[in-house]
Amino acid sequence: MKAMVRVFAALFCICLPATTWAEDQFKVLVIATPSKYHYEYIPVARESLERLARLHAFGITWTSDPGVFDSDLHQYAAVVFLNTPAEQLSEAQRAHFEDYMRTGGNAMVVHRAAIIPPKAWPWYEKLVGRSFINHPMIQTAVVTVADKAFPATFGVPDRWIWSDEFYVTANPYDVRINPVLRVDEASYDPTRIWPGQVRKRMGEDHPEAWFRDYEKGRVFVTLLGHTPDMYRDERYLQHLLGGIYWTATGLGRQH
Repeated sequence: MKAMVRVFAALFCICLPATTWAEDQFKVLVIATPSKYHYEYIPVARESLERLARLHAFGITWTSDPGVFDSDLHQYAAVVFLNTPAEQLSEAQRAHFEDYMRTGGNAMVVHRAAIIPPKAWPWYEKLVGRSFINHPMIQTAVVTVADKAFPATFGVPDRWIWSDEFYVTANPYDVRINPVLRVDEASYDPTRIWPGQVRKRMGEDHPEAWFRDYEKGRVFVTLLGHTPDMYRDERYLQHLLGGIYWTATGLGRQH
């Protein structure tokens, strides 16, 4: 009799819907629109981020079409701008995204998505929290952890050897950010830049990732992530995962 009960119990478990066992915790929208220097990363990043989503039980809607901003964004716990030029959004699409943020939506901005022409969309510049000036050539440098309590730093070492375009930024709107990662300018040459561009150092306070509140939502920004192979690097993916996790849920930060 006991054997029969065990058999029926096993059959019952097998027959349960799959969603009972793997229901998404939340859903994010990832927009990855190609631009002149950023397009080869897209299939690599998509494969890696979708793998992370399956592993960590969250949903991803992946698109390259800004037209998604014409639809209702409130189904998403966060919108991720992955190397996407935000100025490509139409006025109506910008208004929809602004409404999303003003009603509790959240945003994550990765690398190229932090660049927008000055005055093209001041609201978005303020969302990012810093304005792009230029960047030196890709170099290897030491990235340092500025906030060990933030989830986007949990998977990277305190001093991280990393190669990237280390963006130089300004703060024309006097926005307060909470740095998560910085780059040590003594570990590379910030003046190694292309002819015709103005060399500029930022000094000791050179943030490369940060978080902040904006409107009624959360914002996480990382300036790292230029080349396709970076989206195969597990440390970088853990950095992105920590950013997605916090942006979408507000959880994980140690107080």
